[in-house]
Amino acid sequence: MNPIEKFRKWYYKETEKSSVKIPSACCLSSIGMDGYPNSRFVSLKEILDNKFVITGPLNSKKGIELLSNPKASLTFWWTETERQIRIQGDAVQIEDELADKYFAERNKESRIVSQISKQGTEIESLTELITLFEEQKIKYDTVEIKRPNDWSGFYIIPKRIEFMEFKKNRFHIRELFIRENNNWDKILLQP
Repeated sequence: MNPIEKFRKWYYKETEKSSVKIPSACCLSSIGMDGYPNSRFVSLKEILDNKFVITGPLNSKKGIELLSNPKASLTFWWTETERQIRIQGDAVQIEDELADKYFAERNKESRIVSQISKQGTEIESLTELITLFEEQKIKYDTVEIKRPNDWSGFYIIPKRIEFMEFKKNRFHIRELFIRENNNWDKILLQP
């Protein structure tokens, strides 16, 4: 079975059972500028042409790290089905047209925050940012909010995908798919 199709089936099964508000949440790990890994939760937007899509500011820590060292991993943990998926691959910035589409799908408040916030930079107090947000909310009441140039996204092009299905007897089923020359090889791993 193609691991992308297996991912889709598992994802559908989890979203069918789950009451979690954001079932698309996953842990994105990148390589920090200091050589240490950095992890944070992001939302998977979709899978396009066998590539996993995430979005966010390019000038954030994750954006800077992925542009500097375009290697990433995504980890999904689904409690309802007791399954975990780990994806390792290369990060490539998405096209502007696609970034425009994802930005337009965000709610108004999120688009305003993307306009005014420099995600992850040091701040003295939130008060100034909240005041600016309220001012921008009035400004953008009748004006379209355009996508900032530094807001985009990344394709995570998988090289390895590991599926793990937890079992009560501790003999968890682990399958590792490795992409070689555009073909997927499957290896069964010990639990």
